[in-house]
Amino acid sequence: MTPRIAIVGAGGGVGSSAAFNLLLRPEAYDIDLVDGRSGMASSHEMDLQQVVAAGASGSVAIVELGAIADADVVVVSAAAPLTVNRTRQVYLQDNAVILRGVVAALGDVGSWPGIVVLVTNPVDALATWLARRWPFAAGRLLGYSANDSLRLRTAVGAIRGVASGAVDAWVLGEHGDHCVPLLGRIRVDGAPVELTADERRAASEFVRSWYVRHVALDSGRSSTWTTGYGVARMIATLTGGAEPGPWPASVRLDGEYGLRDVALGVPAQLGPGGALEIEEWALEGDELTAMRAAAEVVRAAADAIDL
Repeated sequence: MTPRIAIVGAGGGVGSSAAFNLLLRPEAYDIDLVDGRSGMASSHEMDLQQVVAAGASGSVAIVELGAIADADVVVVSAAAPLTVNRTRQVYLQDNAVILRGVVAALGDVGSWPGIVVLVTNPVDALATWLARRWPFAAGRLLGYSANDSLRLRTAVGAIRGVASGAVDAWVLGEHGDHCVPLLGRIRVDGAPVELTADERRAASEFVRSWYVRHVALDSGRSSTWTTGYGVARMIATLTGGAEPGPWPASVRLDGEYGLRDVALGVPAQLGPGGALEIEEWALEGDELTAMRAAAEVVRAAADAIDL
């Protein structure tokens, strides 16, 4: 049976990019587009129909928000309009209001058999708040947070003069200022690489400053191509179209890394059913301290949501 994927926020750049990348996948998906700005979603749907006509194996259609409960995976990228700012936290309250309506459309989330992939920022605080308020089944509420790791790979590739696709590097913690680059766990073509102190500083600064540098362009768009491509790959893993494997995903922790009641980016084994297992990697002392600091920041943000 073809997996059904609902994208809430499909009128925006991230949602439409995710739909396009899903249609380019070798496995088929029935894609439902949902957006409050119906003209934008319909515009993308009209365009994507020709991608289907060109040979994509799936389908695409416009649906109402109430239909998302029938989906196998619900991608939530709906968000308040982008502004020039220095932190994703400015969207916290407005985006929580949006998410409350989305979750209401799912009905009883405790028995709902689907998976939510949350892209809306600040993703860790919102995932923490959602998990506290609604009884999602274990592993079925996931925050997309892979982009920081991709930015670290880009930085290491540039610093070392190698192809970024040959770099394996991970960023855990908060998707934001309190991210935790694992600078002692970098590999190039499978071989461990030891960065100098200056290289570590440069790689970390590239990752931490990326959001501010990008938003300062005032382009009115987020990382649409990266996120759309990454979300499509993540969905392939969640629906059996790709081999299960570890992903940097924001998952509510229950003792892992010594943390509870908070969602942070961690290496999670994903597969049909959601997050099947959280891998607990040995972290350097300062990395573990940074993870705990990130947890406190995320908890405080979730506590601040006034709904």
